[in-house]
Amino acid sequence: MIQKVAVVVAWLALASIAFVTLSPIGARPSVASPHLEHFAAFALTGLAFALAYPNRIWLVVGIVAGAAFGLETLQLLTPDRHARAADALVKSLGGISGICAGQLMYFLLRFRPVQPDHSI
Repeated sequence: MIQKVAVVVAWLALASIAFVTLSPIGARPSVASPHLEHFAAFALTGLAFALAYPNRIWLVVGIVAGAAFGLETLQLLTPDRHARAADALVKSLGGISGICAGQLMYFLLRFRPVQPDHSI
């Protein structure tokens, strides 16, 4: 059940990031400093993708890091946005942090501690 919800959340999060990243600068919401926003958005997206596809980790890394660098590059096509390598790096580090947290959560959700045998 968690995996099915995570699939929807992951793709919706990525679509939302793409929309906000490529929309005019005036339409972009601002909650905190840009680097914190970028890191947090990609961390949550990475977390969702890691839970959605727990056994496809390299695919998840490729999607999340590729989106970070790809969307940053696509900003070169918009007249009022700018692409920066530092922004792409912060986004991909956030995504990878989220993926690591997702892999840890997946492990903990599947982990069943061995119960001691008290019949001896």
